[in-house]
Amino acid sequence: MTSERVLIGLMLALFVGGSMAACPKILDHKMKNLEGKTIDLCKYSGQVVLAVNTASKCGFTPQFEELEALHQNYKDQGFTVIGFPANDFGSQEPGSNQEIKEFCELNYGVKFPMMEKSSVKKKTANPIFAQLIDATGVTPKWNFYKYLISRDGEEVYSFSSVTSPNSKKLLNKLKALLEIES
Repeated sequence: MTSERVLIGLMLALFVGGSMAACPKILDHKMKNLEGKTIDLCKYSGQVVLAVNTASKCGFTPQFEELEALHQNYKDQGFTVIGFPANDFGSQEPGSNQEIKEFCELNYGVKFPMMEKSSVKKKTANPIFAQLIDATGVTPKWNFYKYLISRDGEEVYSFSSVTSPNSKKLLNKLKALLEIES
């Protein structure tokens, strides 16, 4: 009977306390998605996350296709891509949230989560990008900068716009964080 109580107590502690305590500080934000729905980024706790600042009218825009493929290939292993549209560089994301959503879905079949348009520049960055910049010391210099966040939020790696989502460098780091053999 005593061992059953201990087991039940541990299970309750993990269920109740674990869900709240498990959210890494870097994901502890609520943001709106392109539909205007508030998303608690803590829902991605325990997953490897690739945060990407996106734009619809950029030379790197075709990376949407690779990002979606990456998301689909590894989502069952605890991985997600999250897009953060920004009009910070070259005014290459001029559309409304609805226009961005339609563009991404129609042209690239994007199904990964996309947050509402916001800034990713150092002084005006949305809260998660402000933390990503602080964690890596790397500020996006253009669209499609990528930040790979470990499951516990303790490790963050940055990749420039020219780094393809299919690059060996990014894939090797992703597989290491997912504990998948290369």
